[in-house]
Amino acid sequence: MSVEFIWPICVYYEDTDAGGVVYHANYLKFFERARTEWLKNLGINQADLMAQDIAFVVKSANTEFIKPARFYDELEVVTRVSKVSGASVNFEQQLYKKGQRQEVYCQATVVVVCLKLESFTPCRIPAKAKEEFQRVS
Repeated sequence: MSVEFIWPICVYYEDTDAGGVVYHANYLKFFERARTEWLKNLGINQADLMAQDIAFVVKSANTEFIKPARFYDELEVVTRVSKVSGASVNFEQQLYKKGQRQEVYCQATVVVVCLKLESFTPCRIPAKAKEEFQRVS
């Protein structure tokens, strides 16, 4: 079983539309924040990678919207690594009501690719980062 990373989210007014429901694009922002925080937690410094002409970018995000989240909801993003290859990582992410895994609001499979920034061409994931991804997958 893979290791999970849990990141808390509180829905703010700015995350919602006029009806007080989370705007659909903001779910992807919640997922991005959780992945970024997990990388920091794993000791993978994205600023250092960028200084080395390397970045992780989203190739695809297959997202399923299940239940609307609303203003002031307290939620948790659960993130797991499901696959690691030479140049990409697949993440499985779900957004739940805090402490209640049976209440899924949104879920996604996000494929992230490692690129050389100068050429925007795929490159191998740096060894330390790949080792960490494999450890938690």
